[in-house]
Amino acid sequence: MASRNISVSETSRPKLPRHTRLKFDETRQVWVILAPERVLAPDEIAVEVLHLCDGVRSVGQMVDQLAEKYAAPREAIATDVIAMLQDLADKGFLTEARESTA
Repeated sequence: MASRNISVSETSRPKLPRHTRLKFDETRQVWVILAPERVLAPDEIAVEVLHLCDGVRSVGQMVDQLAEKYAAPREAIATDVIAMLQDLADKGFLTEARESTA
């Protein structure tokens, strides 16, 4: 599968690619990322972060939201979120939103 490699930073606006979906699997009672010929079952924290990957919010905004929600150090959350998102991007499960031309 051809993928556009992205480098995740706090200014990135990640989203799932067109061919990929985050879906709750009723049979297994877990969230999964569905992509052509691939399935990934992320953990609870990854699912929460993935729900924020709408192509509108920047990674920095997601980190701020999570730091406030969990009353946790922003730096620690930023490090973990960027590493997780970069790993998913490297595997082709995330891309970056392009600027809107509308």
